[in-house]
Amino acid sequence: AIKLCSFLSPLTNKRTDDYGGSFENRIRFTLEIVEAVQSEWPSDLPLFVRISATDWAENGWNPEESVKLSKILKEKGVDLIDVSSGGLVSHQKITLGTGYQVPFAEKVKKESNILTGAVGLITEAKQAEAILQNNQADLILFARESLRNPNLPLDFARELNDDIQWPKQYERAKL
Repeated sequence: AIKLCSFLSPLTNKRTDDYGGSFENRIRFTLEIVEAVQSEWPSDLPLFVRISATDWAENGWNPEESVKLSKILKEKGVDLIDVSSGGLVSHQKITLGTGYQVPFAEKVKKESNILTGAVGLITEAKQAEAILQNNQADLILFARESLRNPNLPLDFARELNDDIQWPKQYERAKL
């Protein structure tokens, strides 16, 4: 699999052809992929694009470029930006902490006027609810936390005092 961020980042994209150098060239592959997916994707289904909002390194891809790209993606018909960060270079300096990537989702949402998904150490229901209530993102996306806890949706609902039940077809598999 190709990580699109490796094309976007000036730290990893050292190409000298139409896919390297300027911002416009570095985003070209992403836009071509979006166009190719849209040619096959049902128009009544939402299209999400995951971006890395920052390289967490000097002279790397940054939140301002993420906003600029997100505006273009919205114009191209993308419905939501899944906002992550980092992972390309060993000298990155990531400031880890609860919800550490949420400010990037909020920035992209507010400055690009596009729906965003927040990720990154969102591990409690009240934390996720606050992100949505504070309009920092439109969707919370879980990866590692849902792997750690396969009952995450039920546990979060209970934490928020929502009395949801197991769907009937899954009752025999209760953990």
